[in-house]
Amino acid sequence: MRPENRALLDRFLAAQAVRGAPQTLERYRRACESLLELAAERPLASLDRHALQRALATLHGRGLGPRTLALTLSAWRRLWRALAREDPRFDPGLLTGLRLPKAPRRLPNALTEADAVRLVAPADPPVTHASDAPGWEAARDQAAFELLYGTGMRIGELLALDLADIDLTSGEVRVFGKGRKERLLPLGPPAVAALASWLAARPPSDGPALFVGARGGRLAAGVLRRALKARALERGLAERIYPHRLRHSFASHVLQSSGDLRAVQELMGHASIASTQVYTHLDFAHLARAYDAAHPRAKKRS
Repeated sequence: MRPENRALLDRFLAAQAVRGAPQTLERYRRACESLLELAAERPLASLDRHALQRALATLHGRGLGPRTLALTLSAWRRLWRALAREDPRFDPGLLTGLRLPKAPRRLPNALTEADAVRLVAPADPPVTHASDAPGWEAARDQAAFELLYGTGMRIGELLALDLADIDLTSGEVRVFGKGRKERLLPLGPPAVAALASWLAARPPSDGPALFVGARGGRLAAGVLRRALKARALERGLAERIYPHRLRHSFASHVLQSSGDLRAVQELMGHASIASTQVYTHLDFAHLARAYDAAHPRAKKRS
């Protein structure tokens, strides 16, 4: 790997770290390092459209799927735009029009309302541990699960929350999404109650993080994913459960109840309404099931 290319990438990643989520930064790093590896000793500025297209084809040949390649190309474009601001040799339009294999359209994998509620419902009796008692993690996890399903925020947004970002009196949480775009989300009563319990049980910590781990630092994504998986098994949900499914479930269930696509777009923090429209397919499936179950012309003859 050419040292000059490595230095350019390190400078780009340092700039992105100031305003990006850790998961996004890691995705950029992996994607751009793959480009540096394929460029070998060629300077990045010397790569042309043909070389970039060949690099994508090589990654596809290694088994990267269409969606991963699309994310990879998005990271390369961001890198090129950043470098173009400092060096005229980089043309941000160079990566426009590169061809990618088409990905099959997949619907968001939402839970049913009954399963989502069963998953995030608090334990009975509710957790009331003191901060020095074993089990304060249960209060933390309960608050995190309620926020994921109750607001639809991304796991990276949730883990980046600070104590100052929540207001239990007004029932609001301030979230910084992709590109550090800020949005204010309402908190339902279950989320407010779970957060109040967590704040009462939260161990002392010098940091500002809302959710902390065993060592007092900001909670790691892997810890929360494992806790959610364990909760799903405990509640008898055999399906694969992960935090983003709660985000999909939030969007689907709000859309089914309200039919307000624009409101769901704002709540989800989608820059484009096209990202939100995929949930209309789930909404149609919900309506189709209701029709099949209720309409006399849809019922099968006994």
